[in-house]
Amino acid sequence: MKQSDTVIFTDMDGTLLDHHTYSFAAAVPTLDKLKTQGTPVIPNTSKTFLEMVELREKIGLKGPFIIENGAAAFIPHGFFEQKPAGTTWQDGFWCKSFISSKGYWLKLLELVKADFAAEFTHFSEMSVQEIMDATGLSEEDAQLAAKRQYGEPVLWLGTKDRKQAFLQAVKERGATPLEGGRFIHISGECTKGKALRWFMEEYRRQTATDVTSVALGDGKNDIAMMEAADIAVRIASPTHQPPALNKKDNVYTSTLLGPEGWTEMLTQLLSLKD
Repeated sequence: MKQSDTVIFTDMDGTLLDHHTYSFAAAVPTLDKLKTQGTPVIPNTSKTFLEMVELREKIGLKGPFIIENGAAAFIPHGFFEQKPAGTTWQDGFWCKSFISSKGYWLKLLELVKADFAAEFTHFSEMSVQEIMDATGLSEEDAQLAAKRQYGEPVLWLGTKDRKQAFLQAVKERGATPLEGGRFIHISGECTKGKALRWFMEEYRRQTATDVTSVALGDGKNDIAMMEAADIAVRIASPTHQPPALNKKDNVYTSTLLGPEGWTEMLTQLLSLKD
């Protein structure tokens, strides 16, 4: 593994991937420069393990990745010289799990359904076509998105006021809901920020490098990640305002959308010019 003084954590949908088309074409030159420099780019996403295995291959990312809003981190063999602390070997990666599996949260949703009849649906009850319609994903990608291991995405169909009541109801039963760009993600007390902090501790321990973390995201479920990083970058969205952060220092906001904004900000911050 090349040692770098910067580690980049990135959300996928609406950040590295265009919100509407899922294209990352605008970010390719910057990704190539980061690869040449040996700077790790670590997806930190609501996507599933199977989605990320395929997507990272398509994008050309060979390093670690974090799935399902911080539920688990996957690190390829050889990235670190030693086995990462607290990990088990799973599906060809060292895996650090942070919460319970999906079945636990499905039972919780069953408990609240009676109080919110017809006001929400969720991935386990949706057909592949319904997931395609809600996300804009292809059939193949929707099938991968449905195969979650840890949390469950909820598609809210009711009013904003009732959504707040729903969020409170699942919190009272022990869930930690996170609102993404399209879905409410129901899982345990894991966040992209906690996963980032764990990874950075391991990176510093194994490399003895004084390293800076940069986090880029566009949604509410990216707040914890951006606040945990040394440098936070809010990517402008075509559908909502940049999320509000408690963090005040080293916070930047792109003027361009999605992968164009991703490239814009990393070029400015890391001087990735030709």
